[in-house]
Amino acid sequence: MAKLLLNLRNVGEDERREVGELLDRNEIAWYRTEASPWGISHGGIWLRENDDHPRAKALMATYQAERSQRVRAEREAALRDGSAETFSGLFRQRPLYVIAVLLGMLAAAALVLLPFVLLRG
Repeated sequence: MAKLLLNLRNVGEDERREVGELLDRNEIAWYRTEASPWGISHGGIWLRENDDHPRAKALMATYQAERSQRVRAEREAALRDGSAETFSGLFRQRPLYVIAVLLGMLAAAALVLLPFVLLRG
């Protein structure tokens, strides 16, 4: 029976590919399900054999620790050399977009808080 190894919610294509390559290198049979068109399921990476699950989990723990260190180092390097995306950089590049998003957030917060303001008064 198949066993879910990785839910693909908020997982980038590079990580999906790397996990697949990791499983292939270690000769663990797996398959990938796609996200549903209605957003109910985000897909996943499944193991074909339950017996492979403990070994695959151990490999994933090592992979995720290494990936975490690598991505943090890349982010720190990008911040040091000025190539990282920041709020101020985005505001300089796309001021109308940033203002529109901030106004949308303010409108959403106002709609949420409106019943409390009306009931209090």
